[in-house]
Amino acid sequence: MLEPIKKNWRILLLIVVVLGATVALFAPQFGPQTTPGENASEAQQGITNLQYGLDLAGGTRVRAPLLGYTATGVDFGGDTPVEVEEAVAAELDDTGARNVGTYVEDDARQVEVTDASVSEDQFRAAMDAAGYGYEDVRPGVTPETRNLAQEIIQGKINEAGLSGGSVQQVQSITGRYFMLVEVPGEGREDVVSLLQERGTVQIDIAYPTDNGTAVQEAVLIQDDFENIGTATQREGTTQSYVPVTVRNTATDGDQSPAAGFQQAVADRGFQSAYQTETDRCEYNQETGEIGNDNPCLLLTVDGEVVNSFGMDPGLAASMASGEWADTGSFQLTTGDFGTAETISVNLRAGALPAELDISGQGTSSTISAAQGENYKNYSLVTGILAVFAVAGMVFLRYREPAVALPMIVTALAEVYALLGFAALLSYPLELAVIAGFIAVVGTGVDDLVIIADEVMSEGEVNSRTVFDSRFRRAFWVIGAAAATTIVAMSPLMVLSLGDLSGFAIFTILGVLIGVLITRPAYGDILRRLLTIR
Repeated sequence: MLEPIKKNWRILLLIVVVLGATVALFAPQFGPQTTPGENASEAQQGITNLQYGLDLAGGTRVRAPLLGYTATGVDFGGDTPVEVEEAVAAELDDTGARNVGTYVEDDARQVEVTDASVSEDQFRAAMDAAGYGYEDVRPGVTPETRNLAQEIIQGKINEAGLSGGSVQQVQSITGRYFMLVEVPGEGREDVVSLLQERGTVQIDIAYPTDNGTAVQEAVLIQDDFENIGTATQREGTTQSYVPVTVRNTATDGDQSPAAGFQQAVADRGFQSAYQTETDRCEYNQETGEIGNDNPCLLLTVDGEVVNSFGMDPGLAASMASGEWADTGSFQLTTGDFGTAETISVNLRAGALPAELDISGQGTSSTISAAQGENYKNYSLVTGILAVFAVAGMVFLRYREPAVALPMIVTALAEVYALLGFAALLSYPLELAVIAGFIAVVGTGVDDLVIIADEVMSEGEVNSRTVFDSRFRRAFWVIGAAAATTIVAMSPLMVLSLGDLSGFAIFTILGVLIGVLITRPAYGDILRRLLTIR
């Protein structure tokens, strides 16, 4: 029993891979995940679990940079990032610290301005006036801001229930970064409107009354924040926090947001409720009731409470005394870093950290559903023609079914396995990916021809020993060609070059499947068919 398995394990491995691809392609468990309000039939595209990108399903693609400028190689001169942000913002008219950010990683220090009204010359002048030396100023924002923008845009797409929508960062040949947003099945106006839409984010106060829990709404709204920091883990503890600063300047003679928030906190009795570190907010998001008599701060996004907070005794005391409004800074503390990141994103929800330049340097394109269906049909026809063309050339070359048929079947198994991987990874199929599949068919059959020619080049194969010797010589050639292909395609896969990445990924994946699985399996098949003993 074990002897046949040992001799034919490569063929068995190919069979297992094909069966695995079948499960990934057709099993409901691997189908597209549904979003709220969407049923499974709407999410599923056809009888397989394959997902299609814009080229094959229709939809809108928007490619636009985030507006802003970044100073690189900045010398902070011993100042903290917050001090740097405030100093640079002070030198820019009508620009708050919220629109100035810093990025520190190892020895790299950068300062950015995300106010679209600030020019490069104005930013340079502000950096010089604040006394911070820098190496250069480039268009664009810091990696931290790009990552945050990507997360917020993806959140918008998910909240809108747009199945298959995605956002990624791509880099042009000049080094400029762009946000690439793809939403299948949606028109340009709807997608642009979604990207520019501003959500409703506010902080409310829930407090106990004789009739139950009451809520004082919108004690802070999104425009009241001067600065919203990123999630940070507190050293030596498991706690994380998001630092925020509320504006302490009044407009049109009204009370400043910081003073108004301070007064609301004092009126609702936070100082008497939070006197020790053990005092906690016990707000129940499901019932909307407070479990004890302590008031709570509620973070609300589009009318839904997403987080609730108590208050540090020192902060509550400073608000009760009226001192806090001078600075307007406090921290929203959570028990874990993931929650803190969510809070930071929620506070920025609906408002990107920098403006997307959709109408300027940005580009957008829309493919109708009819066009996508046509592209899908053309891709299928092209694939079938490629298979028949390859099959015809193989039969003309060998005129021997024992050699040609296994070659065709093995090549098709390779493509089938790639489709299974695409379904398993939920990778959307684009025209570039289809081109990668066709390239895999060509390179795969080339390798199989090399094997067949080498094995049959010196006449009849008398024994397994002779076959193995000839096969090893052919496999060294195939391995060297595969390594060359992988090296050549790797830059396209690593660099953010949009559709070219998909072409490179599936070409490399096809080469690896061929070298590790299908070529050895084809060798075992030929050995069984051609050897005499």
